[in-house]
Amino acid sequence: MALIRSVFQDELDGVSQSLVDLSNMVSESIKKATHALLESDLKGAEEVITSDEKIDANQHELDSRIIDIIARQQPVASDLRALVTALRMSADLERMGDLSHHIAKVARLRHPANAIPAELRDLVNHMGTVAENISRKIAVVIETRDTAMALQVEKDDDEMDKLHRQLIGSLTDATWTHGVESAIDITLLGRYYERFADHAVSVSRRVYFLVTGTFAS
Repeated sequence: MALIRSVFQDELDGVSQSLVDLSNMVSESIKKATHALLESDLKGAEEVITSDEKIDANQHELDSRIIDIIARQQPVASDLRALVTALRMSADLERMGDLSHHIAKVARLRHPANAIPAELRDLVNHMGTVAENISRKIAVVIETRDTAMALQVEKDDDEMDKLHRQLIGSLTDATWTHGVESAIDITLLGRYYERFADHAVSVSRRVYFLVTGTFAS
């Protein structure tokens, strides 16, 4: 029985490591997507778009592995909770990859022009930095199950929400002179970054629940 438990624990540890790996892939993706957006980097945008296929494949493989573990091991209590929670976290991480993909597609669509008006570059760069930091933080949260850090992600999301409001506010300012097409780009990009952070919060909340058995308030 001890050997069986040891093998099962190795499988659980493997699932956790795969989630960390997915988080790191997503962090790199949002970093590259922001760079491609701000620098009109077509090659970088294409790399992000291609890498999303790898993120999707890893997520699908992880989900299949989790389902197989549940079928074979028939876990109960905390083990079952960990596996079901992992399924939900992998879905959030996959969606974060999709949002990086969407940002890169805007960069590709507007190339060789830049989708971001000069006066908004610093703001968008800040949003990209916050998104990258949040995604790197959730990798640590998943690996360490640090509930205090999990709660900190909520505060990071508050910063992203504030930046998002500033970005959208620029569209209603009387000084906006960049036209409808640019306004649509900015609206979509703001939403992509804001939703990226929301999914990171979802991951951190799931880790908090996994550790404590209660939902973060």
